[in-house]
Amino acid sequence: MGIAPVFLPVREMGGLLRRRQASPVELAELFIDRLETLGPRYNSVVTVTRERALAEARAAEKEIASGYYRGPLHGVPYGVKDLLATAGGIPTTWGAAPLRDQTFDYDATVVRRLTDAGAVLVAKLAMIELAGGMGYRQPDASFTGPCKTPWDLEHWAGGSSSGSGSAVAAGLVPFSIGSETRGSILSPANNCGIAGLRPTYGRVSRYGAMALSWTLDKLGPMCLTADDCGLVLDAIAGADPNDPSATDRSYSYQPSADAPKRFRLGVLEDATAGANPSVRANFDASLETLAQIADIERVRLPDLPYGAVAETIIFAEASSSLEEIVDSGQVWELTAPEDRYGHLTRRVVSARDYLKAQRLRGVMCRVADDLLSRVDAVAGPTTGWVAAPLGTEFRGADPPSYTDLLGAVGNVAGLPAISVPSGFSDQGLPTGIQFMGRAYDDNTVIAVASAYQSLTDWHTMHPPDLMKLLPASTDTAVRDRS
Repeated sequence: MGIAPVFLPVREMGGLLRRRQASPVELAELFIDRLETLGPRYNSVVTVTRERALAEARAAEKEIASGYYRGPLHGVPYGVKDLLATAGGIPTTWGAAPLRDQTFDYDATVVRRLTDAGAVLVAKLAMIELAGGMGYRQPDASFTGPCKTPWDLEHWAGGSSSGSGSAVAAGLVPFSIGSETRGSILSPANNCGIAGLRPTYGRVSRYGAMALSWTLDKLGPMCLTADDCGLVLDAIAGADPNDPSATDRSYSYQPSADAPKRFRLGVLEDATAGANPSVRANFDASLETLAQIADIERVRLPDLPYGAVAETIIFAEASSSLEEIVDSGQVWELTAPEDRYGHLTRRVVSARDYLKAQRLRGVMCRVADDLLSRVDAVAGPTTGWVAAPLGTEFRGADPPSYTDLLGAVGNVAGLPAISVPSGFSDQGLPTGIQFMGRAYDDNTVIAVASAYQSLTDWHTMHPPDLMKLLPASTDTAVRDRS
C-alpha cells in the first residue's frame, strides 16, 4: 500500500483511495488488526466485523479500480456504536450483558446509507449499557469494561458513546457513529480529543437504533476533524419512511460555501463558572484565537429549568422504551449495580410532570431560537470537566459546580452542536470547545469549527504511546504530544 494513513482525516484518506495510492482491502486489514490488538487496551470494541468488512472492502476496491467512485467515504473503514442494528448475525448488544447475543436481520438506516456511500464497516463499538438509560454513576457500566481515553488509560473516555470516541482517538477507525440524548457525542469527543457532531434533531434517521428517549435521541459522526463530520453527515442525513421523525428538509455539505467572511459568535455570561481551571483557561485562549475570525459578544438565556426539563423527558420516555428489559427481569443482569434499580426513579415521573416539561420545552425552543437568530453560533466549553478517573463516581449526591447549560438547552431544543479539541489540562487530558447553532444550521456550526481548526493544531496531536505503535510506513504529517 505504501502509505498507512491511520491518523489521516477522512477527506485525505478518501483521496488516497480514489487515486489508488491506498487499497481498501489493505486499509481494512490494517484497521481490523488495530481493532483486534489495541481495542482491548481501551475496552472500546465489542465486535470486529472482519468477514463483512473484507467483503465490503473487496467490492470497494473493484469498483474504484473500474472507475466507479461513490464519493469521499468510498473504501474508508468505520465503526458504529453498538446500539445500531446490523444484519448478518452480527450482535447488537446495546452495551448490556443480558443482550450480548442479540441480533437483527436488517441494517439500521445509518449503516445502510454508509454502505451505499461505499464505507467499510469494521467494528461495533462499546457503549454505556442501554445508553445510560438506567442512570449509571461511574465509568464501569458496560459488560466490556470501563472505556478508556487513549490519552490516559486511568481516565474515562466519556459516555455513553465511549467506544466511538476512544476508537477514533486511538486510530482504530477513521470515523465512527455515536448517539446523543443528553451529551453522549460531545462528552466523549471532549474526553478523547476528537471532533463530534450532534446534528439537528431529525436530520439523521434513527431507524434501527436502540430507543432511549424518542423526542431527544440523535445520531451523529465522530471524527478527527469538523470537515470529516460534514462529509459523514452528508452521507447519512435525509428523510426515511421508516422514521417519521426524520426531516424531509434536504441537506448537502458544502465546506464553507455559505460561511460568512467573519462570524458572529455569542458566549454565555459565566460560561466557565465552576469549570475545571484548565477548561476555563483553554476556553479563554480559544476566544482569543476566534477573535481573528469572529466578532464575539456576551449573551444570556432566560432563567429556565433547562436541565430539569431534559431529565424529566428522558426519565419518562426511558421508563417506556426500556420497559421490556425491566419487566423481563433482565435488568438484574446489568453490570453497574445502580442500573439494576435506576428504573424505579424513572417510573415515578407523572404524566403531569412530563406534559409540563414538554410545554416548557416549547418555551425553551423559542428563547433559544431568538438568541441564535442574532448570532451564527454560541460557543462554550464542551463540558466543564476533563476525563474522570476510572473507579470514581461522577454523579454523587452533591450537585456539580458547573452547569452544562448549552448541553441542556441544545438537546431539549434539538439544536446542532459540534465539539473540537481546544487544548490539554495540566495532566495531559484533552479539553474541547463547542459551537451550537440554530436548528438546521448544521453547516454553520461545522464551518465555525473548521475555521477554528484552521487556526489551531490540537486536532493534529495524538497520544505519544500510540504514535510509537504505528507501522513504519505511517504518514508522518500527524503529531504526537510528548
